[in-house]
Amino acid sequence: MLVLLAGIFVVHIATVIMLFVSTIANVWMVGSSSLGTAASSGLWLLCNKTCERLQVSSHEEASLKAVQAFMILSIIFSVIALVMFIVQLFTLEKGKRFYITGAIMLVCWMCILIGVSIYTARFAGKMPQFTGPHHGYCFILAWICFCFSFIIGILYLVLRKK
Repeated sequence: MLVLLAGIFVVHIATVIMLFVSTIANVWMVGSSSLGTAASSGLWLLCNKTCERLQVSSHEEASLKAVQAFMILSIIFSVIALVMFIVQLFTLEKGKRFYITGAIMLVCWMCILIGVSIYTARFAGKMPQFTGPHHGYCFILAWICFCFSFIIGILYLVLRKK
């Protein structure tokens, strides 16, 4: 049981770190610029040798803000779930389940799902300033975090403290 708890704890920490990286780094879409150099864009900046604020059209600005907000919310909920897991680990009676931690982690999962889905629908592959755009590692990390957060949330719900 201790090994299972330690494994879940390590995967949860890895998920939090990957969420931070995927939200902060600017490599959601990668392609070549009109000058032939590699360029990347994220949720915040467009990088082509130097980084500048990401310019989006006025009708796509709300979508970008929603993606940013949901990714930040997913980080917050994931950190809260990690803290709640540690608190419940030391205060929960034997035989009880980690319901609160699991529920918070599933809220994190929903935030990731909504944020990355909006990005996929509105921005993926639609970067007019790039030639040959493809997904960057941050986009892939976000989807990996989506899977991990779901698995961890379900494991917390069924896990009993023994």
